[in-house]
Amino acid sequence: MHALLRKLFPICRSITGPGVRETLSILREHVPLSIYEVPTGAQAFDWEVPKEWRVREAYIDAPDGSRVVDFKDNNLHVVGYSIPVDAVLSLADLQSNLHSLPELPEAIPYVTSYYRETWGFCLAHKKRMRLKEGRYRVVIDSELISGSLTYGELIIPGSTDSEIFISTYICHPSMANNELSGPVVTTMLAKWLLSSPRKFTYRIVFIPETIGALVYLSRNLPEMKRKTRAGLNVTCIGDDRVYSFVPSRKGGTLADRAALCVLREDHPDFIEYSYLDRGSDERQYCSPGIDLPVVSVMRSKYREYPEYHTSLDDCELVTPSGLFGGYSVLKRAIELLERNEFYETTCLGEPQLGKRGLYPTIGRRITLPAVRLLLDILAYADGSNDLIDLKSILGVSLDELYQGVETLSRAGLLRPQAGGSGESD
Repeated sequence: MHALLRKLFPICRSITGPGVRETLSILREHVPLSIYEVPTGAQAFDWEVPKEWRVREAYIDAPDGSRVVDFKDNNLHVVGYSIPVDAVLSLADLQSNLHSLPELPEAIPYVTSYYRETWGFCLAHKKRMRLKEGRYRVVIDSELISGSLTYGELIIPGSTDSEIFISTYICHPSMANNELSGPVVTTMLAKWLLSSPRKFTYRIVFIPETIGALVYLSRNLPEMKRKTRAGLNVTCIGDDRVYSFVPSRKGGTLADRAALCVLREDHPDFIEYSYLDRGSDERQYCSPGIDLPVVSVMRSKYREYPEYHTSLDDCELVTPSGLFGGYSVLKRAIELLERNEFYETTCLGEPQLGKRGLYPTIGRRITLPAVRLLLDILAYADGSNDLIDLKSILGVSLDELYQGVETLSRAGLLRPQAGGSGESD
């Protein structure tokens, strides 16, 4: 995963343009994405697809002719969607188009202006403070054209039409955790999901954040409202810090319950945020009238770690172990969604376990823990409790619960509720 992240890292991405297409082309080498182009001006609810932005070169030359800022060195140096400029300015006039972070003097900030035409450069504050008086040559070789917005989609059919929705974004330049950890982990999840048959159908999208989510919803919302049972927004999932969780707007959905079940068991030190702390595409997926059951499971949450939206969010911050840990948590949540059912016992009264080889032939004063678990599962298998409920009631691990349910199912003592599929919110 980390090798793929490093390959994608140098690409200059934005909400439109060649960087998005190049990123999707590389991801397509790993999973069979369908690529869609939506033209400039296309309506998406209250928004419309903006002009496509392309940037080829950008730099600032100092009065002595030295190059003090160069897009080729770091693509964060240019304000996203900067219009073309070729001018000679005094330092005083240039300052209004410079962006830096006094609190992080070594970092280049990430700044955009998608919907208001302007231009600008970003640089480390310590370098900005060393700029000397004089005339500076500023050049941004860019264009805003009638083009298109690009996104990728992968539909993995399951045995049912009910869907699990997975979304990640591909619209930021060279930042590792906030940008690339999501697409990389999602790609690996997609490869795993493609490896064997599944109960649910999986709808997986790689989109530009905000405008891409709105465009996708505007094209697919009726079908998604009918079919989506749970959704995951995948972002900021690659560092080695504590896990974070942002719920759906309403909370209590199957997605909320499954994610929290896994986090509480495997990573009890995780930080549980409110939906009021939202900031990624859960804003669109959970908005009133759309109301999809989508949650975000992260490592360091966007806006909450010091390197966020700066050049310090690099390939050293995101680690192989961080990426694998994030992948494992999401994989475990999906496994729970796949296995979740409302179970009911097949017999009246407590069954005779001994004749089925599930009870010791010699009586003991203390019931064995494994036997007790089987009896406890049956005690609450009345069709009103799914696996997530049973775990909470019985206080056992998911693996213990899975094993107990499998044992009872093989013995013919437990079955999924007739007509149920574990999909209820």
